[in-house]
Amino acid sequence: MRWISKPLLVGAMLLSGAGLAQAAMMATTATDLTVYSGPSTEYPSVGVATRGSSAVLDGCLDGENWCRIDVNGMRGWVFAQELIVDYNGAPVIVQERRVDLGVPIVSYERTGSIVGPADPAPGDELIGKVGETIVPPPEVITYIERTPMETIPYDGEVVVGATLPSDVVISAVPNYRYSYVRVNDRPILVDPQSRRIVYVYE
Repeated sequence: MRWISKPLLVGAMLLSGAGLAQAAMMATTATDLTVYSGPSTEYPSVGVATRGSSAVLDGCLDGENWCRIDVNGMRGWVFAQELIVDYNGAPVIVQERRVDLGVPIVSYERTGSIVGPADPAPGDELIGKVGETIVPPPEVITYIERTPMETIPYDGEVVVGATLPSDVVISAVPNYRYSYVRVNDRPILVDPQSRRIVYVYE
């Protein structure tokens, strides 16, 4: 499935008005939410999207509360009541106005019991964490070991793929694309643009 860039999506929404043509649309997360690799809490978590994150809503399952989104570098499934879409100039919960919003219907093929990572349905090749596993070079590991930093308390999961809140201060690593922060006394590397955790130092 080809993804339309966000600027084009915004333009499409303005042109279509309240009808919101049967295509992916922009949404906002109503709360901090867990993104799952399949439409059930039994599927593994892809990561956490913080409240107020912009997302591309691909569509929702027919007759169910699960919707597929692309948010903060992750693609997966969330509850429809956790998403907000603009409707006639006012924010509305997707689950409450699905028909009025014209939310597209998507399908998901369950493949047996849920054990480990979910098997993607056709067209779902991008579900999961976006990007390859990060292996920091030796000089970055040395920098982490030799650079003291005050630890920041955090209630969320400190795992690769999770997204840190905007109020967590991260620090640039010299000559390296990712930033550094110590959360719950664990040094981690973070993508400064998406604020997604890319590496957790053991």
